[in-house]
Amino acid sequence: MSERNLIYLDYAASTPVDARVTKAMLPYFDQFYGNPSSTHIFGQVAEAAIENAREIIARGLHCQPHEVIFTSCGTESDNLALRGAAWAARQQRGADHILISPVEHHAVSSTAQQLASLFGFELEYLPVDEFGMVSPEVVAMRLCPSTAIVSVIHANNEIGTLNPIAEIGAVCREKSIPFHTDSVQGAAHLPVDVQELNVDLLAIGAHKFYGPKGVGALYIREGTPIFPSQTGGSQEMGLRAGTHNVPYLVGMAEAFRLAQEEHDIRLTHAQVLRDRIIGTVLEEIPDSKLTGHPSQRLPNHASFVFEGVDGNSLLMFLDIEGFACSSGSACKTGNPEPSDVLTELGLSREWGLGSLRVTIGKDTTPAEVDSFLSLLPDIVARARRSRG
Repeated sequence: MSERNLIYLDYAASTPVDARVTKAMLPYFDQFYGNPSSTHIFGQVAEAAIENAREIIARGLHCQPHEVIFTSCGTESDNLALRGAAWAARQQRGADHILISPVEHHAVSSTAQQLASLFGFELEYLPVDEFGMVSPEVVAMRLCPSTAIVSVIHANNEIGTLNPIAEIGAVCREKSIPFHTDSVQGAAHLPVDVQELNVDLLAIGAHKFYGPKGVGALYIREGTPIFPSQTGGSQEMGLRAGTHNVPYLVGMAEAFRLAQEEHDIRLTHAQVLRDRIIGTVLEEIPDSKLTGHPSQRLPNHASFVFEGVDGNSLLMFLDIEGFACSSGSACKTGNPEPSDVLTELGLSREWGLGSLRVTIGKDTTPAEVDSFLSLLPDIVARARRSRG
């Protein structure tokens, strides 16, 4: 991009495509280019590649291949899970109550809100603690016979907190209520055994674990009632119409396989650097707080708020110095406000505006982290001065 020494610390937003993944994808752009729905040999080769990819994803999720539905991204997977399960529950048993946490990714929260505003579902938000975590006991208290679906995020993209998904899933399973989790962040760093997690629906997206953008998957436990939200052809067991993106599906499978195979190495590498970032920031920068759970969090994720700092200005100063990070604040027509997630944690506006998310990758080096930490205190001080 330039001759500056740029350091990328925004891996929760997206990751570079692993060279091994690119290599696996390339033949399906210009050599094996048939439409998988075609019956001739070109189509058969493409279809075989898709079904091989499905088997690889299924092995990683510990499920059957036919329980894996391919989509265009994690967001589409979340949309299909919520809409499809809610519509099916309403038709089959008259259920119209949706339970989600208030700290979901917008792929879940906006979908649930639309189901409430346009389709007449009752939407209820589960309370979270000061770390953004949902309690299984609270879920048990809020379930009722009319609950159509429960959705709780596996690992929070903004603050890194991990939820007790297996325990929440067990509560829902006991009441025969479909349970969905958005594991778009979690699948990149955590074991995603759907049997142990007790989930009925689980969403993943390839570009969070060094695969291509624009491809994802949804696990749907066999027997879970669900309607398609995209109709047309009969692809994906009739649940997701549209011509398959063969190269990207091959790439997602290879990226997912590598994430599982290299899990322990990546985990150790990430945790060491993450803990160095957290410890240094809290020790060296006054009026700083860690957001999210101190230990039950993504291994590569460090997130903070700084009192008296505008998060957008902080990102700008970091970018000028060559560091790519992200913030929990969103600028809305010149009127910056804390994110919904930070507000749910009970942070005041003065604290919530000054958020910073630092996420590291499998190839982030200790030298890059040291470079970032050596300049961050001065950059935060500069951001504070800029507010006047």
